[in-house]
Amino acid sequence: MQAAFHHIQIAHQRVGDAVVLNAVATAKRGGVSKGWVFFAAGRDEQAPEPAGDTKFTQRRTLGATLAVQTASPEPPEVVCGDHSGTIHLSAAQHRLLKGQNTALAFRNGQTAEITLDWLKWHVTHHGMTAALIVDRAKPGENDAYLAQLRDGLSAITGLKTVVVVQFDHPLGRHDLPSEMHPFCAPDAPGKDRMEIPEADPWTAPLGELGIFELLRHRFLAKARAVAQIDLTDLLLIKDDAQDETVFDRAQQSGVVPLVGQHVYPWRVRSGQTAHFADHACRQFDKDTTRDRWCVAPEKVSKNTVWRFVRIVGAVTDRAAAQPFARFMGLRHPGHSVSQIVPKSSLIEDMRLLSIAQDHFAHDPVRMPTLAAPVVDTTKNAVTIITTMKNEGPFILEWIAYHRAIGVENFLVYTNDCTDGTDDFHDLLQAKGIVQHRQNPYRDSGMKPQHAALQAGEQEDVIKNAGWVICMDVDEFINVKTGDGTLAALFDATGDANMISLTWRLFGNSDVHAFEDRPILETFTKCAPEMARKPHQAWGFKTLFRNIGLYKKLGVHRPKGLNPQLWQDIKWVNGSGHPMPKDTYRNAWRSTQSTVGYDLVSLNHYAVRSAESFLVKRDRGRVNHVDRDQGLNYWFRMNHNVTQDTSIQRILPALRAEMDRLLQDPEIAAMHRRCVTAHREKINALKATPSYADFYETLTSDRMQRLSKLLPNFGANVFLAGPDVVPDHMIFEDQPGDFFFTVGLENEAAE
Repeated sequence: MQAAFHHIQIAHQRVGDAVVLNAVATAKRGGVSKGWVFFAAGRDEQAPEPAGDTKFTQRRTLGATLAVQTASPEPPEVVCGDHSGTIHLSAAQHRLLKGQNTALAFRNGQTAEITLDWLKWHVTHHGMTAALIVDRAKPGENDAYLAQLRDGLSAITGLKTVVVVQFDHPLGRHDLPSEMHPFCAPDAPGKDRMEIPEADPWTAPLGELGIFELLRHRFLAKARAVAQIDLTDLLLIKDDAQDETVFDRAQQSGVVPLVGQHVYPWRVRSGQTAHFADHACRQFDKDTTRDRWCVAPEKVSKNTVWRFVRIVGAVTDRAAAQPFARFMGLRHPGHSVSQIVPKSSLIEDMRLLSIAQDHFAHDPVRMPTLAAPVVDTTKNAVTIITTMKNEGPFILEWIAYHRAIGVENFLVYTNDCTDGTDDFHDLLQAKGIVQHRQNPYRDSGMKPQHAALQAGEQEDVIKNAGWVICMDVDEFINVKTGDGTLAALFDATGDANMISLTWRLFGNSDVHAFEDRPILETFTKCAPEMARKPHQAWGFKTLFRNIGLYKKLGVHRPKGLNPQLWQDIKWVNGSGHPMPKDTYRNAWRSTQSTVGYDLVSLNHYAVRSAESFLVKRDRGRVNHVDRDQGLNYWFRMNHNVTQDTSIQRILPALRAEMDRLLQDPEIAAMHRRCVTAHREKINALKATPSYADFYETLTSDRMQRLSKLLPNFGANVFLAGPDVVPDHMIFEDQPGDFFFTVGLENEAAE
């Protein structure tokens, strides 16, 4: 027998500017009628009040909506601001769904085909007998859907009742675009770069959160059990399930939590629209869930409140939760998978494949297969890829140090040099010490660092490397285990194929003048290890085995994860502890739970001396080229709080390697040329009024004192800049644990 089909249209009421979605009569005794009145979101700020003989016996705020329980001679009267009116109470229609296993769902553009497949799945696998579908279409725009749905019900054996409810007032949020747009996809990448359409409350994510209480009182109070899922959700079959359905379990416990996970197609075939059966993937690194519920209305207290994600006042056991899948290709039709989720996060799920193939008889597009990487543990040659501009005086020490700890290859990209940096690298290439390339950023339209990394991917020195790291000439790998070499680090980290090297920010140690002496000997003052602020303090760079786990090079870590290989990643932090899987795709800085310095750190000498910083500011940045390296940068990066000389145990090996290199007269002459050019540039800059003033500020007593107080400042202070710190806090004694921050309105441009 075909299921009974009901289409019920609900008209809103108004009292002044306030919209009443619906009002439902609940009881009548002794001439007094009780009911619930549900006001829509966006009502006048002045709360409604009873008028005449009407009393409000309860008020409930449900998200941005308000529900009031009234007691009055029918009909109730209310006042909203300067307006008053009577409210018509609709009769409850509990008989429609009485005693039935009912799903409560919202339709937001889904087709009749999807709806019918959704109904059939839950009738077949979960004992559902009825559905209440809230169709969010505008009145008159769903006639074809209703006809197709009604016609298709005859093919679903066991389904008894379908009720489609339609409101003439939008139920979505008034500040968001259509829910179908990628901006409303929770996992969509690049939201900060999206062009966001205008708000559309008819199709936006649900905003009228009082709707669940409204539907409870109007239709659902006598249902055997109600499962709140959408037309894009399928309740999954529990591995331990026997004949007991989620509706049966709700009868026993009152409420069963429903816990959902987003699932995705790998790709939908050209010319076809997404279907449940196209979804065979989930994210490997997302453990967050969508919480919903299944409630037996007459098994829980009447004082419970039905909300979006929980039944307030009911006791639930999350360990007994029923899983469901949310099919995201159906929620965001017409958009490619990569627009709604990073494809590098997707892996195939055998349970989803079984649903597609066994239930829907469909062969979804599968992920490409990749062979597990083969690791040659004897192949440990390290290649550094780097970019430089006007770094001449610092090249030799940096190369000598890293050769001393075991780096074999350097791939250097330079651009727009005026101090001999490019000529120096041409010479070093001729001597077989580095490989030097001109940075192709002008032809690519990319920033210099990104252009270099893209070009470097094609170089044999990268392709054939055992390990690769992208790092700058002001960064030094500080191995703290064994004899301080990279070989000792690899021994200590076992079978790791990625190692994060967290920055330790080193300041200028109150050194103002440039001297041609080792950085590692001159600058020993730094931030404490547990320095969570500023945001950059725990940035990291990553040593990684070049075995195909990722598609391309990145500034802080390789990028473009091949998700099929995520389980082959063995990524450790600087203490040798495993990094969590949620860092595998995008992380660029450590957190309190992932920071580690026990085995290795990356000493970051971002400012050096005050004089050299003038040249750095004039030169500009290789990545964030549009940002000035001014006083705010110096303030954030100049940490002179504590001292760390652990890297100096390599000084004898460093000096020996530098002496060996400087025995070559051409190398020695080129180094002197770069040092001279650096000094000349410093003098030229200090001769200009703006740089003279800037140098005076950098070397002031105020800035020197600030560099020793940075752990005591909140994040907003580093965004706003040094001027927000009061003088008395700098020049007067403060408790060692004092803390200072400011509001975001003080934020200054970098």
